[in-house]
Amino acid sequence: MVPDGYYYALPLLVAGALIGWLASALWAMPAFLLAFFFLWFFRDPERVITDSDGAVVSPADGKVTGLSPVLVDRSQRIRISIFLNVFNVHVNRSPIAGTISDVKYQKGKFMNAMNEASADQNEHNTVSVEGDGTVVVFKQIAGLLARRIVFNRKIGDRVQRGERIGLIKFGSRVDVLLDPDAKLQIKIGDKVKGGSSILAYLNPKEMAMTSAGRKEQGAH
Repeated sequence: MVPDGYYYALPLLVAGALIGWLASALWAMPAFLLAFFFLWFFRDPERVITDSDGAVVSPADGKVTGLSPVLVDRSQRIRISIFLNVFNVHVNRSPIAGTISDVKYQKGKFMNAMNEASADQNEHNTVSVEGDGTVVVFKQIAGLLARRIVFNRKIGDRVQRGERIGLIKFGSRVDVLLDPDAKLQIKIGDKVKGGSSILAYLNPKEMAMTSAGRKEQGAH
């Protein structure tokens, strides 16, 4: 459970108890239901994290809504867009193991996260993680209902693949930017889970050579 769940739920539980005492249990029901919704919304289940070489895991639960090439700082990238609805787990996780090399927060609008323009115009937080000889960038993007982005790491911090690093409240979107030679493991329409679903493998040629070298050493 994310602590925010208690922050939202406890006042409602108290209000419901008071309403039930002063009026009736029927009038208190909306407050109790809303409190239980917040407790459920801020759930934080454990996930099994892969140890496969070069794997990039999903930073969030949701649905893959976009796969497209984009130009970032004059470099070609593959952008994976994941939409989180209000029913998804909203805890965000690091897509790879490495060091956080850059964090850029930008204020903006609160358009529907399904809108293509939301990636640049909405409030968002862009995080770069350097590891496995490359840099993976992911964006926490606020949506129509999401009004707060939480990121609890800083530049220089070491993170593990699938490690919890923050959350976005009440519906949102996460974009992942990968090198163009990444081998994608998902398609549009797939449902993914933060930390456990593999989005892609980085440097597939180098990984294949590394695996072959290990097998050769094992043979000797």
